[in-house]
Amino acid sequence: MAKFTDYHLREGIYRALTKMRFTQPTPVQERLIPVILQGKSVVGQSQTGSGKTHTFLIPIFEKLDANQHKVQTIITTPSRELAQQIYQAAQTMTASFPETEQPKIGLFVGGSDKQRQIHQLQHEQPQLVIGTPGRLRDLYQSGALALHTAQTLVVDEADMVLDLGFLPDVDAIAGALPADLQMLVFSATIPQKLRPFLKKYMNQPVIEEIPTATVIAPTIKNILLETKGRSKDDLIYQLLTMGNPYLALVFANTKERAREIARDLRERGLKVAEIHGDIQPRERKRTMQRIQHLDYQYVVATDLASRGIDIPGVSLIINDGIPNDLEFFVHRVGRTGRNGMEGTAITLYDPEEENKVAQVEQLGVVFEPMTLSKGELKPGIDRRRRRQRSKTQTKLDPTMIGMVKKQKKQVKPGYKRRIKKNIERDTQFKKRTAKRQAQRSQRKAHKSN
Repeated sequence: MAKFTDYHLREGIYRALTKMRFTQPTPVQERLIPVILQGKSVVGQSQTGSGKTHTFLIPIFEKLDANQHKVQTIITTPSRELAQQIYQAAQTMTASFPETEQPKIGLFVGGSDKQRQIHQLQHEQPQLVIGTPGRLRDLYQSGALALHTAQTLVVDEADMVLDLGFLPDVDAIAGALPADLQMLVFSATIPQKLRPFLKKYMNQPVIEEIPTATVIAPTIKNILLETKGRSKDDLIYQLLTMGNPYLALVFANTKERAREIARDLRERGLKVAEIHGDIQPRERKRTMQRIQHLDYQYVVATDLASRGIDIPGVSLIINDGIPNDLEFFVHRVGRTGRNGMEGTAITLYDPEEENKVAQVEQLGVVFEPMTLSKGELKPGIDRRRRRQRSKTQTKLDPTMIGMVKKQKKQVKPGYKRRIKKNIERDTQFKKRTAKRQAQRSQRKAHKSN
């Protein structure tokens, strides 16, 4: 089993790893850190929570030179929150280096003061640039940010970059960089539409798909709870208040639904934070900071927060239904049970969502069915067993059973259709016979009277 000491890194990196209590590399780190240190381009496909951020940060800090006052590495992310998270991780790494070896880090995201950033860049260019594609492109095209000197470009959560329409911005950034660029692409999935971009800028990259033993971490208790006609608002409130979660995240499929849940919980006396697209960037940033400082115990969010937002100490996840994009289910649940800690994820579903539940199970997710009764979660009936029991089968007489077996042995085209017709014909014959018998009985009774 590999150890970080096998990579012969700078002392500042080892001090940072000790401070973060990183004892040994995750599978994606073990496979890709040595390759990145060799200067090769890579495509790393791995699920959320697998340690992708430090897979690229560790080799980046090994190569950053604080004495060269120019942009050396660029990290692009699809969301402001993820950029902020990577920035904080990079700051933790920087703080472990001697002051003379500390690189300058710049964070540039949409929704922040662009003119102030331009003013800062006129005095000094950062060695490490972290930001959202649109803002980085704007700053470069305005002449404020000298991205063209960078030797390494990281595209984090590339599939989300594609989905949100940021790929043209990343393309413009990559097109301004040297031909011998080292590109590091990390993503949970590699969509077909992303491949032309990768082929354009990457020459024989090392491609690693890191399989996961289980889709959901074994430290997560994954509960399925049918609403049974009850109000989801009532259920969410009961689930949040029947225990004392360290930090609880409630996920909604839409911004409108997130606002409804948050409003309902506030009316019931809970202090709730909201994270979704209708919250202004600066307010979202302040809210995230307050969550980090444990000012809130309950957070209601859309899937904006399910990708890459690492909020420490989340002990409870509640899904207000199953997301339309099933991949987000894994990202939602992955906000808890991190770093070996235990967590609980509860998914509410209506009867009409049976198909969605089955699709999530096809991803490899194993649910534990439960019911909520008198403020307590109790083992429930497996919905699959219940559905199987509800199916009624037509009982065939021995003659029909023999016919079915005979037809199956012949295995000729259309035999299933013929069997079905024979069964229907037999059923109709029995109904007519029973009806005639009933009529005879009625006539006999009438004559006797």
